[in-house]
Amino acid sequence: MYSCVRAVQAGQLDLMGFVDYAARQGVEGVELLDIFWTNAEREIPAVKARIADAGLDLAVYSISNNFIQPEVSARAQELADLKGGVDIALGLGTDIVRVFSGSAREGVSQEEGRDWILEGLTAGAAYAEARGVTLALENHGKFAGRSDQVRDIIDAVASPALRVNLDTGNFLPVGQNPTEAAKHLADLVVLAHLKDMRLATGDEASHIFADPAGQLLTGAVIGEGLVDLAGIRTVLDSVDYAGWWSLEYEGADEPLAVGVPRSLANAQKLLG
Repeated sequence: MYSCVRAVQAGQLDLMGFVDYAARQGVEGVELLDIFWTNAEREIPAVKARIADAGLDLAVYSISNNFIQPEVSARAQELADLKGGVDIALGLGTDIVRVFSGSAREGVSQEEGRDWILEGLTAGAAYAEARGVTLALENHGKFAGRSDQVRDIIDAVASPALRVNLDTGNFLPVGQNPTEAAKHLADLVVLAHLKDMRLATGDEASHIFADPAGQLLTGAVIGEGLVDLAGIRTVLDSVDYAGWWSLEYEGADEPLAVGVPRSLANAQKLLG
């Protein structure tokens, strides 16, 4: 659903509308994100029914947890929210929950942040494992943006319930070749976000990322940017990856009529 975030922000689309929109695009399933609920407890039964009526699967439920919290009580709340996300996923009918590590915060070192992430994800993975759910850690941000950071966290947590959400676009902003990163993580991948990036132009003011060399990047139509998506598909094919490819469009084009349909057409060629 994040592919349509600009339409949601503009009031053009809500959860039900997104399910209907996705069904019209001919996809097989949808990924829902916690930030789009108005009232999850009230909305879940109707949304679940609408997904089933549309002939779709609920592929994954994504949450926006952030364990980079100096206060013990704040980290405890993040863990409680993660556990709640696991319960919501089961209620929706999926056993995959996308999770984050945490966002950069002034004054928090890599070492301290890693400790908090391991604390939260270790407890979260234990809760998920007991309920038959797998947490898919996305490569994202300062603490888990590179493949070596992601692998280090998963190795340290040492739970079969913590695996990888490979986001194909997120490696470029941290200065890593996406195809090489995919090779490093391929055996751990349970979910793939199909995302592309391009160089940003000087007059673009939003959704801009600077890589370590200072090069400005932004989202692109899937298959029309800098990421070697065919190469990444070959990498995942080599380990017999059979999970979902979830389209995540983050470009500047109007999403509903341009960005998502064009991205989807390119993705279907790639995956077909």
